[in-house]
Amino acid sequence: MSEQKGPRYGLLGLGALGLVVMLGAFIAPQAEAESIAPDSTTLKDTVQALPDNNLQSLKELDGKPPARRTLNIQTWKTAEGAKVMFVEARELPMFNLRLTYAAGSSQDQSTPGIAVLTNAMLNEGVAGKNVGAIAEGFEGLGADFSNGAYRDMAVTSLRSLSAVDKREPALKLFAQVVGKPTFPADSLARIKNQLLAGFEYQKQNPGKLAGNELFKRLYGDHPYAHPSEGTAKSISPISIAQLKAFHAKAYAAGNAVIALVGDLSRSEAEAIAAQVSAALPKGPALPKIEQPVDPKAGETHIEFASKQTHLMLAQLGIERNDPDYVALTLGNSVLGGGGFGSRLMTEVREKRGLTYGVSSGFTPMQVPGPFMIALQTRAELSENTLKLVQDIVRDFLVTGPTQKELDDAKRELSGSFPLSTASNADIVGQLGAIGFYDLPLTYLEDFMQQAQSVTVEQVKAAMNKHLSADKMVIVTAGPTVPQKPLPPPTDKPTQQPLGVPEH
Repeated sequence: MSEQKGPRYGLLGLGALGLVVMLGAFIAPQAEAESIAPDSTTLKDTVQALPDNNLQSLKELDGKPPARRTLNIQTWKTAEGAKVMFVEARELPMFNLRLTYAAGSSQDQSTPGIAVLTNAMLNEGVAGKNVGAIAEGFEGLGADFSNGAYRDMAVTSLRSLSAVDKREPALKLFAQVVGKPTFPADSLARIKNQLLAGFEYQKQNPGKLAGNELFKRLYGDHPYAHPSEGTAKSISPISIAQLKAFHAKAYAAGNAVIALVGDLSRSEAEAIAAQVSAALPKGPALPKIEQPVDPKAGETHIEFASKQTHLMLAQLGIERNDPDYVALTLGNSVLGGGGFGSRLMTEVREKRGLTYGVSSGFTPMQVPGPFMIALQTRAELSENTLKLVQDIVRDFLVTGPTQKELDDAKRELSGSFPLSTASNADIVGQLGAIGFYDLPLTYLEDFMQQAQSVTVEQVKAAMNKHLSADKMVIVTAGPTVPQKPLPPPTDKPTQQPLGVPEH
C-alpha cells in the first residue's frame, strides 16, 4: 500500500488499504508495500556483495544464493519508552526515519475512521505553519514527509539529507508535525469531504462493496471488521477534540517504534531518536487487540448490475509471528500467490480463460489476519467458477505441492528476497515491522534459511492446519443471471476473459 506523501495527495485511495491481499514473502506488513524510494543503492550493494567482483558470466551464479545486504541491526529504548531500531548505511548522504505506532483502525473503538482521520491531519498544521507552509518547509530542505494509517498501525516517515544544516531543521519540523499537530478546522472539513466523496464512489465499486462485506462477515464484532476509513455516518461527527485525544493516546512515545537507516553514527541516531521521542505525547503502549472468533462459513451475494461478478473467499489466517509463516508463504505461492504458474492461475485463467487474474494470499497481522482468494469472472459463469476455485483449494490441501512446484517457489523467493533490503527505504520499512511485531533481529536471515529447508510434507501440513476449503466465508458481487457450464480445460481455451477487470 502506498503512503500519503504530503498534504496534496488526499484520502480518496485509503478505502482500499485494508483490502489489499499481501502476496509477497517479506515481513513488511500492509503499510510497507510502498513504492521504491529514489535512494536505492541496489546496484552498488549487489556489486559489492558478489563473492567475486571479476564475474565473467551469469553461469557463475548457477546454484549460488543471490547477493543481499547483511544488516547490523542495533536496538535500544528511549527515555520515554519508544523502541528504536537502527542500521548504519553510509553509501548515500541521507537517512530514512520511520515511526510506526499501534494506531491503526483496530484502535478506533466506537468511532470508526478516527485513526485514518487523525493520521491524515498530522501535516495539516502546526504552530505558525499551515499545510502549505509545512510542505514548503520539507521541500525547501530537500526532505520528504509521508504518512499512512492501516488496520494494525499508523506510520509517519521522513527522508532527509544527513548534512547537519539540512538534517536539523527537517527533524525539527518533523517533530512538530508528529508531536504537536494543531488539527485546523478548515483542513478537517476538507478531508472529511474527501472521505465522504470516496464513500459515494464506493457505492459504484462492486469490489469495494464485496471487500467491506467480506471483512464484516469474517470478523463480526472484532476491530478488524469495519472499514479502516470508517463510514459516512461515523466520520461526519468526529470533532477536533476527539482527534487530539486519539493523538495523545495512540501517538504516545511508548506506543511507537522508531526506525532509522542511513548516513548516521550510533551517537547521531541516539540523538535523533531522543529528539523525536521527546516530542511525542507521553504515554505507554496500547494493549494488544483481542483475538477474533472463527466466523460462520457461508456465502453472501451483493446484487450489482455488471457484466462481471467479483468472487472473494476468505477465512482467518495467522498472526505475524506464527511459526508456520515460512511454510505457508511457500505453499500459498504454489496455490495462488505466485502469479502465472500457480495452481489457481493455471486452472482458472490459462486452461479455461475464465478470469483476467486470480490470486490468493495470507495477510498476517497482530492477531490472525485474513487468508483471501479474489477474482472476477463473467457473471453467467460465476457459480461454476466459484466451485472450480473451491475444488482447486480442496485438491491442493489433499495433495500438497509437488517437489518441482516447491523448488520453483523457493527459487523465485530466493531471487526476489534481496529486493526487501535493496534501498534504505526498504530497510527502514523492514525495521519498523520487526520492531512492531516483536520479531527477532535475525529475522531476515532466519527467514531465508528456513525457506530453503522447508519440505513438501511441512508445507502440506501447515496449509491443512490453517486452511479448509469448507470453512470459507464467501462474498460475491454482480448480477443474478442464468448460469452456463464452464468450458473444458485446454491448452488453448477459446473462451477469453473480458477485457480490463471492472473496478
